[in-house]
Amino acid sequence: MPIEGAWPADFASCHTAVVRGVVVKDIFEGQPMANRLPRHVGIIPDGNRRWAEHQGLPRPAGYAAGIEPGLIVLRRAEALGIEEVTAYGFTKENVRRPRAQVVAFQDACTELALLALQEGAALLAVGDTASPVFPDRLRPFTEVRAPGRIKFNILVNYSWQWDLGHAFRVARADRVVVKPAEALGSAAIGRIDLVIRWGGRRRLSGFLPFQCAYADFFTIDSLWPDMNGDMLDEALQWYAGQDVTLGG
Repeated sequence: MPIEGAWPADFASCHTAVVRGVVVKDIFEGQPMANRLPRHVGIIPDGNRRWAEHQGLPRPAGYAAGIEPGLIVLRRAEALGIEEVTAYGFTKENVRRPRAQVVAFQDACTELALLALQEGAALLAVGDTASPVFPDRLRPFTEVRAPGRIKFNILVNYSWQWDLGHAFRVARADRVVVKPAEALGSAAIGRIDLVIRWGGRRRLSGFLPFQCAYADFFTIDSLWPDMNGDMLDEALQWYAGQDVTLGG
């Protein structure tokens, strides 16, 4: 029988639980969930434009279709006990696309972030705020993380060059030796355990290279707007079987 609220002490004997309205199966076949989960999951939500083309829609329409999948991932991750999720919104390279597409993914990222905030996520927006393409409605969430439950980071107008360049600029300005992780533009984002990429591509595309140094990488062929919770479960099952050593 589903159990409301938090995970029960005898979770290994349960088949399903209901946490914050999300029905979550025992995807680890009786293993203690706390010992099998990544603490921090990175999401690369690729395939929006291809999805739109397959639907006979203009390319920009694919971005709005990716908002609800993002909320599904967050709800399911929180229900399972994952502490932090980082989503790849758009990059400084992406803004070279046609204007209609740029406006569409700016709006989609903003709506996803603000809806996640309404649902209780601890929102942080990370990216180059010096550019006018950075969404104005997300600027209040760039300096201090909003209070909430699961940490949700969204990368907007981000690039790895900007991220690492920020560290060099800090080092030159302070003229002191600093830890690289503390000087990054993305310094508030912790180490990532698992990266999941939708859309079938098998590359990071500049996604947080410092935090992903020891991350496991799982690719899903389905396009992002077709995402469902079972795909996240599949990735977590795969991760549970990996030998995480961090080089040791």
